[in-house]
Amino acid sequence: MPDAVCPDCGTEVAPGLLACPSCRRLVYSEELKKLAAQAERAEKAGDAVAAMGAWRDALTYLPSDSKQYVVISARISGLAPGSSAAKSKHPSAVARGAAGAGALGLFLWKFKIVIAFILTKGKLLLLGLTKMSTLVSMFTAFGVYWSLWGWKFAGGFIVSMYIHEMGHVAKLHAYGIRADAPMFIPGLGAFVRLRQYPANPVENARVGLAGPLWGLGASIAAYIAFFATGAPIWAGIGKTGAVLNLFNMIPVWQLDGSRGFGSLTRSQRWVATTAVGAALLFLSEGSLTLLLLAILVCALYRSIIAEPVEKPDLVGLLQYVVLIAALTFLAMMPVRGFEGLIPQVNPTGGMGVE
Repeated sequence: MPDAVCPDCGTEVAPGLLACPSCRRLVYSEELKKLAAQAERAEKAGDAVAAMGAWRDALTYLPSDSKQYVVISARISGLAPGSSAAKSKHPSAVARGAAGAGALGLFLWKFKIVIAFILTKGKLLLLGLTKMSTLVSMFTAFGVYWSLWGWKFAGGFIVSMYIHEMGHVAKLHAYGIRADAPMFIPGLGAFVRLRQYPANPVENARVGLAGPLWGLGASIAAYIAFFATGAPIWAGIGKTGAVLNLFNMIPVWQLDGSRGFGSLTRSQRWVATTAVGAALLFLSEGSLTLLLLAILVCALYRSIIAEPVEKPDLVGLLQYVVLIAALTFLAMMPVRGFEGLIPQVNPTGGMGVE
């Protein structure tokens, strides 16, 4: 535990403070030095994920209004996927292979998307299944849903939620943010508990919308299986998954849509709100209308009252608009021959910070 008295100026430092209220000496300066050294070693070794994790740990020991906090946040942003610094420091293995291996490199480049998914996203998709807590909660939820809708639909329902949650996990891993494996709660859905905070609204938005993006992929895969086999249950699973992910697009509380809205400027929020209004006008029907109305009302509130950011986030806006349009389209597709319909409970995916 740190001393109760500042060693520099002798001022008493109350428990919980991160800096001396008089001279601003950092309380956890030794811990910060160790984490900085750890992060720099990871950067030199080319391990951006480990470096970001160490820098994020350092942020927990710094006052948010300190210069060090701002500097480290900027350093994390520079290491994040997609940043110019990250691209220059860590060129892709596929690019290096193409340059050094001629024809083999060209072959890998052509199929880099598939290979990258197998080696990264595919591996991460299975990661949660190695955690006993996830397996136990998953099978518990599966048993509850089996009793309600049968094992086939329950299985597809659970897998859809799991893929959604692993979308969050994959993006958290890419940003070096520590988090627990998904946990399932019957009737309430599933969640991933964060152990660290995203460094800025853009990171928070990417992490939040990664769940619905992966969920959209799962819903599309279910519909592809339906068209390939003609089995109505696949369409039911695809439709249900689309509705659940659309529910998570409501920009309120800790739902994914709220995180997505958090990185948008006021004008961008109005664009997103207009997209929701267009979906409500042209694509909604039945109970889907009520869901889109809920999204629209909350989007209007966030656009008019809630404080926006100043720097535009074009990627975040595009993701939000595409998700609203695609999920609404899939959610309104007819499911002929399948009487399970949409579950009457409202399971949701989400994230919490501990």
